Amino acid sequence: MTRHLVLAPILLPLVTGAILLLLERRHSVQVLRVGAWAGLSLLLAAVVALVARADGGQVEAYLLGDWPSRLGIVLMLDRLSAMMVLTTTLLAVPALMYACAGWDRRALHFHALFQIQLAGLNGAFLTGDIFNLFVFFEVMLIASYGLLLSGARGERVAAGMHYVVFNIAASTLFLIALGLLYGLLGTLNMVEIAQRIAQVDPGDVALLRVALGLLVVVFCAKAALLPMYLWLPDAYARAPAAVAALFAVMTKVGLYALLRIGSLWFADGSGPLEGFARGPLLVLGMATMVVASLGVVGALRLRIGAAYLVLMSSGTLFVAFALAAPGTIAAGLYYLPHSCFAAAAMFLIAHIVQRERGRHGDRVLPIAPALSRRTATLYLVAAVAMVGLPPLSGFVGKFLLLAAVPDPDTGWVYATVLGSSLLALIGLSRTGTRLFWRVGDDQPGDDEPAPPPVSEPVPRAGRLEIAATMLLLGYGVAMSLAPGPVLRYTTATAGQLQATTDYIEGVRGTVSGSRTP
Repeated sequence: MTRHLVLAPILLPLVTGAILLLLERRHSVQVLRVGAWAGLSLLLAAVVALVARADGGQVEAYLLGDWPSRLGIVLMLDRLSAMMVLTTTLLAVPALMYACAGWDRRALHFHALFQIQLAGLNGAFLTGDIFNLFVFFEVMLIASYGLLLSGARGERVAAGMHYVVFNIAASTLFLIALGLLYGLLGTLNMVEIAQRIAQVDPGDVALLRVALGLLVVVFCAKAALLPMYLWLPDAYARAPAAVAALFAVMTKVGLYALLRIGSLWFADGSGPLEGFARGPLLVLGMATMVVASLGVVGALRLRIGAAYLVLMSSGTLFVAFALAAPGTIAAGLYYLPHSCFAAAAMFLIAHIVQRERGRHGDRVLPIAPALSRRTATLYLVAAVAMVGLPPLSGFVGKFLLLAAVPDPDTGWVYATVLGSSLLALIGLSRTGTRLFWRVGDDQPGDDEPAPPPVSEPVPRAGRLEIAATMLLLGYGVAMSLAPGPVLRYTTATAGQLQATTDYIEGVRGTVSGSRTP
């Protein structure tokens, strides 16, 4: 039975979501919460077991229905896919906890959509062929549309529609790229594509570059790389707090896909496409970091600043992965979960600030009711983590990245990483000063007129909301206090990515005991 465990990250959320959808008409929200937590608990246990199995170094292929890999659905388990599924599941726990503080009562089909989004995310990380990657992308996105627009009105509807239209356009390009690839190579299995790229007819190389270029553009759009990032700040800032927290991992799906196909199709010695798009991705990644850090400085609302922090983390990961050195990939993989947890915490803190300031909301203005010291402390920890200051895990990740940068790129990468971090520090310090220090100053900022001071009672965040935020920050603190096991795992993952033989043999179904009965 244990060989079927790789199905659990997809099957458990799908089944849980279907059951919750059936229950919600006749049962209270408390029953739905119990069902959601039961499903998520089982999922977490299964994912931890999968990570322990993947850490052994073996690559497992699960062939549904025992179909050959080029015809059937192939699920792959290696260190990278296991790490991404674990990151998603750990992120889902505080997101669901925060939603259960009361927002889930106001959102139509929230618990079912939440579970379906988990299934789409996990499927995207586990699939071994590019067509099913498209399928899981769509499952993930359709659920995200419902979560973003649930209970929405006004500005959130407009931002949600931009998000929907942009992703539909990207999905159309994805399908065009898949059609071109299949027409040229006769397969959409990732490993078989890698094998056939080296054998492609010289006359077809130009068309193959077009097809793969479209695919790279799609993944860059999903990851919000400059200049295809405009959809992200408004959509993420308008999303409900619990939804925005889970959305923190969604941009990483595009990055994961680029890292996966890059290690298989564009690796050194891979043929005519060796090193494909690395240079442009490196330059655009650095540009994304700069633009995002400027966005943090200029943000007029804390939620907008948090969205730009997600964008800055994507740029950092593009730089780490585009350099394609074992050390930079390992550093990027360490930084990836940290950035998800810290950004998600910042979204939750922004919602807490919005509640505690009443009608002033999360606007970066010094006129508002006093915020609690607890909220200020949470903001301080999250800001330190996102900027990359010691002693938290953001500093460890950026330090490892800078230490591993190859010589030809050292100057530009150092300047970009340190410069963008400094700008983000300035922006977050400005925000923190206006929100937590200059409270009561009756001089409005230059950005917009301040509303008149009021004296109505200030609502405070509930214990469950604070606990969810502290759990996210606790993940980062744990990565800082015990970085050794995480670094060992990410270093082994980077080595496994660059030694593709095991992955190729696994997808071809040569690993014993990997087929379904």
